[in-house]
Amino acid sequence: MKNMNEKLIEIKNIKKYYKIGRPDEIRALNGVSFDINKAETLGLLGVNGAGKTTLSSILATLHPATSGDILCEGKSIYNDIVDFRYKVGFCPQKPNLYVDLTVEQILLFSGRYYGLPEDEIRNRMEELIQRYQLGKYRKMKPEVLSGGYSHRLLIARSLMHNPKLLILDEPTVGLDPHIRFKLWDNIKELKSLGVSVVLTTHYLDEADVLSDRICVLEKGLVKLIDTPTNLKQKYQEESLEKIFIKLMEEETE
Repeated sequence: MKNMNEKLIEIKNIKKYYKIGRPDEIRALNGVSFDINKAETLGLLGVNGAGKTTLSSILATLHPATSGDILCEGKSIYNDIVDFRYKVGFCPQKPNLYVDLTVEQILLFSGRYYGLPEDEIRNRMEELIQRYQLGKYRKMKPEVLSGGYSHRLLIARSLMHNPKLLILDEPTVGLDPHIRFKLWDNIKELKSLGVSVVLTTHYLDEADVLSDRICVLEKGLVKLIDTPTNLKQKYQEESLEKIFIKLMEEETE
């Protein structure tokens, strides 16, 4: 396992403004800075509109930042953004699986998209099918998958190229509790594999169980970043949910 204090990602003063007409603009991010360590799960929290999705999409290189920089292992991702895309995986909230392909074909396509050697693709596919218990569905199309298995396939697809950073955008939203808990085990395992995870979620119990540190965004800025244990001690509460409510009450005062 990687050293938890070893930086993988450094986010430096990232701003994102959307023009909606002159002179009006939406300031989604107002100067966000923090680090993500190797083999760490970082929970990204905040109310709707706080900037979570915007920051995740910038990290995933789906959208450019207005200003600021992101370093991966000490080098700006913008010096070679194609190379960085080999190091990052993105698992969206809403399944976007190819409906005409089987589970097996979806994973094969992902490996080929990243230009991996065919034998490596096959080996990786078999490894992920076994890890996420997709074997009985491998020849079937996504329409037969339950919500839980669809999310397992999404995670497997995002891991085909062995990324160093995985962005999970509300991976368990809308799932039954027992399915959520099973996916939690899958997410916990990523840490043991040396993968850094950014977990965006509205489930505070989920963030509490899975996260090494919590980052709370508020109005496009980092309000706080700390471990769940330290936050509970600081606010003298037993759950992140109660702490989050306190933070939101502070905002409205």
